[in-house]
Amino acid sequence: MAHDGHEKNDSIFKIGINLTLACLLSGGIIAATYAVTEPVAAQERINLKNKAMVELVAEAQDFKPIAGKTDWYTAMKDGKVIAYVVPAETKGYGGAIKMVTAISPEGKVMDYKILQHNETPGLGDKASEPKFKNQFAGKSTEDLEVVKVPTDKNIQALTGATITSRAVTKGIKEAVEEVVAYAASQNK
Repeated sequence: MAHDGHEKNDSIFKIGINLTLACLLSGGIIAATYAVTEPVAAQERINLKNKAMVELVAEAQDFKPIAGKTDWYTAMKDGKVIAYVVPAETKGYGGAIKMVTAISPEGKVMDYKILQHNETPGLGDKASEPKFKNQFAGKSTEDLEVVKVPTDKNIQALTGATITSRAVTKGIKEAVEEVVAYAASQNK
């Protein structure tokens, strides 16, 4: 009888050692994969952001980073600021929605591009389609309110995706408010 108990303890010990080795090996593989792929992914994020800036302000000749503001850029043409390109992030139905917004020096929305989201396919992901996006062009903060009944002044919610509509609008509105405050501080 004592011999059987000793074998059971040996068996549990061996299983524990094997599980530990498997966990260490798996962790090592995951860490090595991350170390190899993360620089590539970081460069891809930069490329995606740069491409988005060019799409948002096509007439810009140059984009200059704004000192003291992370990922803020001025879009320049003939030495004049024609837009501010700033990041915006908000919480949608499926989690964080990361965007880049182009805002005129007068504080009006020019355009935006969603870089990352987890919204419901066929509903919330329509926030990146022209029918919804085009509602934002030329609007200032007081016009950035989501409504269910269409008007010329506000943003009509996406059918079945009111949370996403409000989230995108809120993120853009906050970006506009930050740009207006920044532009006012620069004009003093």
